[in-house]
Amino acid sequence: MKRLLAIATAFTMTAVMLAGCGSSTNDSTNTSAASEPAAQESVQPEAAESSAAETGEAADAQTDADKVYQIGICQLLQHDALDAATLGFKEALTDKLGEDKVKFDEQNASGDSATCATIINQFVSADVDLILANATASLQAAVAGTGTIPILGTSITDYATALEIDDWTGTTGKNISGTSDLAPLKEQAAMLNELFPDAKTIGLLYCSAEANSVYQADTIQEYLEGYGYTCKTFTFADSNDIASVTTNATGECDVIYVPTDNTAASNTEVINNVCLPAGVPVIAGEEGICKGCGVATLSISYYDIGYKAGEMAVDILVNGADITTMPVEFAPNVTKEYNETICKELNITVPEDYVAIKAE
Repeated sequence: MKRLLAIATAFTMTAVMLAGCGSSTNDSTNTSAASEPAAQESVQPEAAESSAAETGEAADAQTDADKVYQIGICQLLQHDALDAATLGFKEALTDKLGEDKVKFDEQNASGDSATCATIINQFVSADVDLILANATASLQAAVAGTGTIPILGTSITDYATALEIDDWTGTTGKNISGTSDLAPLKEQAAMLNELFPDAKTIGLLYCSAEANSVYQADTIQEYLEGYGYTCKTFTFADSNDIASVTTNATGECDVIYVPTDNTAASNTEVINNVCLPAGVPVIAGEEGICKGCGVATLSISYYDIGYKAGEMAVDILVNGADITTMPVEFAPNVTKEYNETICKELNITVPEDYVAIKAE
């Protein structure tokens, strides 16, 4: 009996031990299984974040690589100087970015300010990446049309005058910058004096509707009067009265000065048809006007200022330059040029440092 009791007790103890071992093994397994998701959870967010970042960077890189910049160009009207500035701008962008990375929407307002506004509104609706405003009326329309899209001007004589900024510091503080076609007016006055020291009366001929022409005429008048000349102003409102106003000027003046005036630039043949028969020489503010009706000019290169504006555009679009702090740029060089044909007809001899304007 005692022996049977001992066997039963031993059997019971063995069963308990086995049950305990099984429980321990299961617990260990369960603990391990439970810990795996926890470990996975601790790793997964970091892995997901890293993966998302890599995916985002790859997407950004792909977006930058595939980006085609949309550029709107509003040119006030067609003439040699503005055409050269637009060409320089476009070639700078294609040189720097490649022809397949930039698309131009180039439109001409045919000299109409209202059309400039219509063109700019189209660019704004299309959400272009940047606007080139070629000439003052184009710039003023662009400024009225958008305060967010970057605007670069070119062929703008004086930004302070065009934008009505009193405390001009060289930057606009707005979404606007660009290049200026302001020629050195003091040196132009000196050139006129060099060629015509015996002249008495100088006629200032320009369009009264162009603010930058008014600025140039007022500025150069002071320099010319410093040489002892008497200056008289002759203005036309548009192309319709150029011939009559020019006729009046030739009747009262020994020499006529025409600034970088867009209306005059588009009507040089009209001016020349009056001045040349009257024997009155014209000193021009830029090469295009001189080619059509002038004897000489101290001129900038409009292609150069357009190209510089294009380089500024690349800096804004690609490098993220802040247009609000970008200084307005000027032409790096000026050249004394003369119109060989008109000089011969008027028996005018220019000094040797003058360069003949190339015929087209």
